Amino acid sequence: MNRGIYIVANDRVLDQSIALLNSLRLHDPDTPIVLIPYDENYHQVAAALARHQVQLFPDLNLLERCSQRLHQIFGDRFFDKPNKLRKQACWLGPFDEFLYIDTDIVVFEKIIDVLHNFDRYDFLCADYQHRSGIQNIFSPIVQQQRIFSPTELQDVFNSGFWAAKKYLLPETDLYALCAECAAHPEYFDFSGKVSDQPILNYLVLKQISRRLNLAHHDEPMPGNWAGSPHFISKNYQLFDPQTGRSLQFLHWAGIKIQPGCPYWEIWKHYRYLNEAIDEAALHEKYSAHPTSQTSPVQRMLRKLGQLVNK
Repeated sequence: MNRGIYIVANDRVLDQSIALLNSLRLHDPDTPIVLIPYDENYHQVAAALARHQVQLFPDLNLLERCSQRLHQIFGDRFFDKPNKLRKQACWLGPFDEFLYIDTDIVVFEKIIDVLHNFDRYDFLCADYQHRSGIQNIFSPIVQQQRIFSPTELQDVFNSGFWAAKKYLLPETDLYALCAECAAHPEYFDFSGKVSDQPILNYLVLKQISRRLNLAHHDEPMPGNWAGSPHFISKNYQLFDPQTGRSLQFLHWAGIKIQPGCPYWEIWKHYRYLNEAIDEAALHEKYSAHPTSQTSPVQRMLRKLGQLVNK
């Protein structure tokens, strides 16, 4: 079975991409990784990641066709740019079974091994998104009209880390389901500017029945959101004392990665892994965005993390 990892990136997230790839390759030098360009400004990040054997998405024409078709379906009511749905290219790429990872993540183990669950499941995620209900995914209308059952809505997930089997959503079905979404904007909650998360949740809940969220597993899953303040750091790994387990990965979802942000030293370690850190240059790089005070948004996120992500 052909397995691999997808990321979506452009040159604006160069540093994040390097940190992610440094952490991935530290634990796994061999799993194929494919870069899906977010837009045409990807050559710098592609060159930087080539040393980690990251390959460019093999059919850029297919990628562009998919982006344009989805933009035609949704128009400007949902997304202002065609590339907002670039993650959907995962369904059309070279891997039969794949793991998608956002670039604002670092991993602490051989993360592709989570796909061993595919002997019983067809889709996998690992988060506590469901603890905040359907917020940032669906509107209450989906409950009122019973678009999804209460049990199905327990499977809502964060779109930054998920895995699936390619054959379950062929290109024609992808467009058909997206047309359903476009016909019912009232189903979705985009108030938190969550980009493609509501759409991806709709596709998965409609199309894939054998779903696994590792957070629902019998053994408590450690948290993984950087807005959770209680993780314990040791040797650039993190431990969750609430579950008694080490983190598999850390996700800075909704948090700008910069000095003063949660777990900055963890991110900085993986960004400059096997490199000398020029602290003066690093300070100058971020000096235009001082963060000596925790922002109101970050304070809110930390409080929310106690509910959403152990």
